[in-house]
Amino acid sequence: MTHRKPILLVDDDRVDVMTTKRALKDINVTNPVYTAGNGEEALALLKDGKTEKPGVILLDLNMPRMNGIEFLRVIKNDDLLKRIPIVVLTTSKEEEDKVESFNLGVAGYMIKPVDYIKFVEIIRTINLYWTLSELTELD
Repeated sequence: MTHRKPILLVDDDRVDVMTTKRALKDINVTNPVYTAGNGEEALALLKDGKTEKPGVILLDLNMPRMNGIEFLRVIKNDDLLKRIPIVVLTTSKEEEDKVESFNLGVAGYMIKPVDYIKFVEIIRTINLYWTLSELTELD
């Protein structure tokens, strides 16, 4: 993914964070993975000036303090951050969440399956998409 740029994983569920990191490792993604437990932590990380900007953000929607939709509203109004691609990776099957996410400019919306093998396939699909996107940018 994205020329070894970091991946920012924004999710408050430790099991989901571990599962996502494991899936990335299982498909041989070696990019560094930064984590934040909610939108506020993610914004602080993105604005700290010391952390390299991620090539992609994997965003859960259901989090405390600042949820994914609130995070999207803030980041998409920030000229320095709004172009970072964001893929929503959530358990929410609410049509309203999906519509609002796309209205706020997400690059993708994926439902986290319970089955690990299916989850790995979703992560593989996200990785393939970003890898192909990078190749077209180089042409």
